[in-house]
Amino acid sequence: MNPLFIDVPEKIETERLLIRMPRPGDGPAVYRAIQASLNELKPWMPFAHYEQTEKDVELNIREAYINFLKRDDLRLLVFLKESGAFVASSGLHRINWSIPKFEIGYWIDTRYSGKGYMTEAVQGITDLAFHQLQARRLEIRCDSNNVKSRAIPEKLGFSLEGILKNDGISPATKELRDTCVFAKYKG
Repeated sequence: MNPLFIDVPEKIETERLLIRMPRPGDGPAVYRAIQASLNELKPWMPFAHYEQTEKDVELNIREAYINFLKRDDLRLLVFLKESGAFVASSGLHRINWSIPKFEIGYWIDTRYSGKGYMTEAVQGITDLAFHQLQARRLEIRCDSNNVKSRAIPEKLGFSLEGILKNDGISPATKELRDTCVFAKYKG
Protein backbone atom coordinates (compact mmCIF):
# COMPACT_ATOMS: atom_id res chain seq x y z
CA MET A 1 0.00 0.00 0.00
CA ASN A 2 1.18 3.48 -0.77
CA PRO A 3 1.96 5.20 2.56
CA LEU A 4 0.07 8.30 1.42
CA PHE A 5 -3.13 6.29 1.95
CA ILE A 6 -2.25 5.53 5.57
CA ASP A 7 -4.24 7.65 7.98
CA VAL A 8 -1.76 9.00 10.49
CA PRO A 9 -3.36 11.06 13.25
CA GLU A 10 -2.14 14.65 13.20
CA LYS A 11 -2.31 14.77 17.00
CA ILE A 12 -2.63 12.54 20.03
CA GLU A 13 -3.10 13.35 23.69
CA THR A 14 -1.73 11.80 26.83
CA GLU A 15 -2.59 12.75 30.40
CA ARG A 16 -0.52 15.94 30.37
CA LEU A 17 0.62 16.33 26.77
CA LEU A 18 -0.56 17.24 23.30
CA ILE A 19 1.64 15.54 20.71
CA ARG A 20 1.17 16.68 17.13
CA MET A 21 2.72 16.97 13.71
CA PRO A 22 4.86 20.06 13.14
CA ARG A 23 3.22 23.04 11.47
CA PRO A 24 4.53 26.16 9.78
CA GLY A 25 5.03 28.72 12.52
CA ASP A 26 6.36 26.25 15.11
CA GLY A 27 9.97 27.22 14.39
CA PRO A 28 10.32 30.05 16.95
CA ALA A 29 9.24 27.86 19.88
CA VAL A 30 11.53 25.02 18.80
CA TYR A 31 14.39 27.47 18.27
CA ARG A 32 14.00 28.84 21.80
CA ALA A 33 14.00 25.31 23.22
CA ILE A 34 17.17 24.41 21.31
CA GLN A 35 18.91 27.57 22.50
CA ALA A 36 17.89 26.90 26.12
CA SER A 37 19.15 23.31 25.88
CA LEU A 38 22.38 23.55 23.87
CA ASN A 39 24.65 22.45 26.72
CA GLU A 40 22.60 19.29 27.29
CA LEU A 41 22.07 18.56 23.58
CA LYS A 42 25.65 19.00 22.38
CA PRO A 43 27.04 15.72 23.78
CA TRP A 44 24.41 13.69 21.89
CA MET A 45 22.80 15.61 19.02
CA PRO A 46 24.71 16.63 15.88
CA PHE A 47 22.23 19.43 15.08
CA ALA A 48 23.22 21.20 18.31
CA HIS A 49 26.69 21.85 16.85
CA TYR A 50 25.41 23.91 13.92
CA GLU A 51 24.77 27.57 14.33
CA GLN A 52 21.09 27.93 13.49
CA THR A 53 18.92 30.98 13.22
CA GLU A 54 15.24 31.06 14.05
CA LYS A 55 14.61 31.12 10.30
CA ASP A 56 16.75 27.96 9.83
CA VAL A 57 14.71 26.12 12.44
CA GLU A 58 11.45 27.31 10.87
CA LEU A 59 12.63 25.97 7.51
CA ASN A 60 13.45 22.64 9.17
CA ILE A 61 9.96 22.55 10.74
CA ARG A 62 8.36 23.23 7.34
CA GLU A 63 10.40 20.41 5.80
CA ALA A 64 9.30 18.12 8.65
CA TYR A 65 5.68 19.13 7.94
CA ILE A 66 6.08 18.14 4.28
CA ASN A 67 7.79 14.86 5.22
CA PHE A 68 4.93 14.09 7.62
CA LEU A 69 2.37 14.64 4.85
CA LYS A 70 4.42 12.46 2.49
CA ARG A 71 4.76 9.82 5.27
CA ASP A 72 8.56 9.82 4.79
CA ASP A 73 9.22 10.79 8.43
CA LEU A 74 6.74 11.46 11.21
CA ARG A 75 8.26 14.12 13.44
CA LEU A 76 6.05 15.01 16.36
CA LEU A 77 6.19 18.05 18.61
CA VAL A 78 5.25 17.78 22.27
CA PHE A 79 3.34 20.51 24.11
CA LEU A 80 1.89 20.82 27.61
CA LYS A 81 -1.90 20.55 27.38
CA GLU A 82 -2.43 23.00 30.22
CA SER A 83 -0.26 25.89 29.01
CA GLY A 84 0.50 25.06 25.36
CA ALA A 85 4.24 25.37 26.04
CA PHE A 86 6.53 23.46 23.66
CA VAL A 87 8.56 20.91 25.65
CA ALA A 88 10.07 18.33 23.30
CA SER A 89 10.57 16.93 19.84
CA SER A 90 10.09 13.27 19.05
CA GLY A 91 8.60 11.18 16.31
CA LEU A 92 8.71 8.04 14.25
CA HIS A 93 11.75 7.90 11.99
CA ARG A 94 13.59 5.48 9.69
CA ILE A 95 10.25 4.14 8.60
CA ASN A 96 9.76 0.86 6.77
CA TRP A 97 6.06 0.81 5.89
CA SER A 98 6.23 -2.71 4.42
CA ILE A 99 6.75 -4.26 7.88
CA PRO A 100 5.81 -1.63 9.36
CA LYS A 101 8.61 -0.60 11.69
CA PHE A 102 9.77 2.71 13.11
CA GLU A 103 12.50 4.23 15.23
CA ILE A 104 11.47 6.63 17.98
CA GLY A 105 13.81 9.56 18.48
CA TYR A 106 13.54 12.34 21.02
CA TRP A 107 15.04 15.35 22.74
CA ILE A 108 13.59 17.60 25.43
CA ASP A 109 13.86 21.26 26.32
CA THR A 110 16.11 21.25 29.39
CA ARG A 111 13.71 23.54 31.22
CA TYR A 112 11.15 20.68 31.25
CA SER A 113 13.54 17.79 31.90
CA GLY A 114 13.11 15.51 34.92
CA LYS A 115 9.31 15.74 35.08
CA GLY A 116 8.49 12.53 33.17
CA TYR A 117 7.27 14.36 30.07
CA MET A 118 9.57 12.53 27.66
CA THR A 119 8.66 9.12 29.06
CA GLU A 120 4.97 10.02 28.79
CA ALA A 121 5.43 11.24 25.22
CA VAL A 122 7.33 8.13 24.13
CA GLN A 123 4.62 5.92 25.68
CA GLY A 124 1.98 7.86 23.74
CA ILE A 125 3.95 7.54 20.51
CA THR A 126 4.51 3.83 21.17
CA ASP A 127 0.75 3.37 21.59
CA LEU A 128 0.11 5.33 18.38
CA ALA A 129 2.59 3.18 16.45
CA PHE A 130 1.26 -0.16 17.66
CA HIS A 131 -2.48 0.56 17.78
CA GLN A 132 -3.10 2.99 14.93
CA LEU A 133 -0.19 2.39 12.56
CA GLN A 134 -0.03 -1.39 13.11
CA ALA A 135 3.71 -1.37 13.85
CA ARG A 136 5.34 -4.76 14.16
CA ARG A 137 8.61 -3.36 15.52
CA LEU A 138 9.70 -0.18 17.30
CA GLU A 139 13.29 0.74 18.01
CA ILE A 140 14.94 3.34 20.21
CA ARG A 141 18.63 3.89 19.57
CA CYS A 142 20.84 6.00 21.79
CA ASP A 143 24.43 6.53 22.80
CA SER A 144 25.40 3.95 25.42
CA ASN A 145 26.70 6.77 27.64
CA ASN A 146 23.44 8.75 27.50
CA VAL A 147 21.99 7.57 30.81
CA LYS A 148 18.88 9.78 30.65
CA SER A 149 18.01 8.65 27.14
CA ARG A 150 18.58 4.97 28.02
CA ALA A 151 16.26 5.24 31.02
CA ILE A 152 13.20 5.89 28.86
CA PRO A 153 13.07 2.60 26.90
CA GLU A 154 14.09 0.74 30.05
CA LYS A 155 11.12 2.25 31.96
CA LEU A 156 8.74 1.48 29.09
CA GLY A 157 9.64 -2.20 28.75
CA PHE A 158 11.72 -2.07 25.58
CA SER A 159 14.31 -4.86 25.39
CA LEU A 160 17.98 -4.04 24.97
CA GLU A 161 18.75 -6.13 21.90
CA GLY A 162 22.39 -5.20 21.81
CA ILE A 163 25.06 -2.57 21.89
CA LEU A 164 26.65 -1.75 18.55
CA LYS A 165 30.34 -1.14 19.22
CA ASN A 166 32.08 1.77 17.47
CA ASP A 167 28.83 2.50 15.67
CA GLY A 168 29.16 6.26 15.43
CA ILE A 169 31.17 9.32 16.29
CA SER A 170 30.37 11.56 19.22
CA PRO A 171 29.28 14.96 17.92
CA ALA A 172 30.99 16.61 20.90
CA THR A 173 34.31 14.78 21.19
CA LYS A 174 34.64 13.18 17.72
CA GLU A 175 35.48 9.90 19.44
CA LEU A 176 33.99 6.56 18.48
CA ARG A 177 30.81 5.73 20.38
CA ASP A 178 28.61 2.72 21.02
CA THR A 179 24.90 2.65 20.29
CA CYS A 180 22.28 0.84 22.36
CA VAL A 181 19.46 -0.72 20.34
CA PHE A 182 16.23 -1.14 22.31
CA ALA A 183 13.17 -2.72 20.70
CA LYS A 184 9.57 -3.62 21.31
CA TYR A 185 7.56 -5.93 19.06
CA LYS A 186 4.01 -6.86 18.29
CA GLY A 187 3.16 -10.45 17.54
